This record gives sequence, C-alpha cells and structure tokens, in this order.
Amino acid sequence: MIINNIAPTRSNLLRLKDSLRFTSEGYSILDKKREVLSVELLSLVDKAESQQKKVDMLLVEAYRALELARLTMGREKMEWAALSVNSGKEVSVINHGMMGIPLPKIEAYGSDPSLSYSLAGTSVLLDLTRESFEKVLDEIPELTMLQVSVSRLARELKKTQRRVNALERIFIPNYKDTIHFIEENLEEQDREEIFRLQWLKKKKEAALLS
Repeated sequence: MIINNIAPTRSNLLRLKDSLRFTSEGYSILDKKREVLSVELLSLVDKAESQQKKVDMLLVEAYRALELARLTMGREKMEWAALSVNSGKEVSVINHGMMGIPLPKIEAYGSDPSLSYSLAGTSVLLDLTRESFEKVLDEIPELTMLQVSVSRLARELKKTQRRVNALERIFIPNYKDTIHFIEENLEEQDREEIFRLQWLKKKKEAALLS
C-alpha cells in the first residue's frame, strides 16, 4: 500500500529509503529477539512443568501423611500441634534483566521450624507430616520463580511478535510500495524532460535552418 500524501520528489525518495533501511534494521533486531525469547521461554516452560510435577507429588505425599496423622491423633491434637509452630522461612526477591525483561530470582532463607510440640500425645506420623510439608516449602520458591519468569517472557514475546508482524506486513511493504511509486514517477518525469529537451532542440534546429 502506498503511503498517502507523499509527493513523488527525490528528497522524499531519499527520506523513505532511509526510513526503510532503519525499519529493516529494527525488524532484524526484533526478529532475533523473538528467536531468543522463544528458545528461552520453551526452556523455562519445560523446567516449570517439571518443577510443578515435583511439587504436586510432594503435596500428595504431604497431605497423605497429614490425613494419616489426623486419623491417628485426632483433629484437636493436630490443631494444637500446628499452633505451636512459631517460626518459618522468609524469601528474598531480586530481579535480574534478560534482554531488558526483569526476571525474578527468589531465594529462601532461615531455618526450618524447630520441633515445638511435645512428644507426649503425638505420633511419628506428625513428624512425617511436618517433614513432608517442609519439602514442599523448599520447592515453592523455585516454582514461583519459574512461573513468574514464564509469564513475563510470554508477555514480552507476544509484544515482540506483534511488532515484528507490523514491520513485516505493514510498514516495510508500505515503504517499498511508496518507493517504487516515487521511482516510477521520477522516471516518467525524466522521460518527459528528455522528450521536452529533444523537442526544443529540434525546434531550435528547425528555426536555424529556416
């Protein structure tokens, strides 16, 4: 599609060629960025799916242990044991850049909750339950980090894809069509000018001979 309101002049032709070159360079950069993002996203998706499966398996084991402990000790004793936990882990979140995209790095710190309930009236299944949920908590930061990274990379990839498509299907073809249109008009103007000069030359020569 030819860009409207563009006069077929040499200055506009030069300006459009510069714009086309700049747009083509931008397209090349964005296309490479798209490829890098696609590869990185696929890699993170695989890792996130693997980590999710790991967490799901640990949760199944933890809830199975919790149910067995509840059946052995009773609901009330389980609730009192849970209330006795007074410490836990904390997390720190630091963003690091990947092609200008802030991706989180999440680290957990602090010791696991100590044994704060009495051994009297409790079951070894309660210890197993606590250990099982601690394993889940150890894996949650990694899963969260991967899920957030996947979401941000997918959003950036979608944005980059839209820009690449716009350049490839709209801007670059429009510039090329308009450049071709101007070049054809300038060639036609040159032919007309040559014809006019030849006509003037012949007219001048005829006047000299008469």
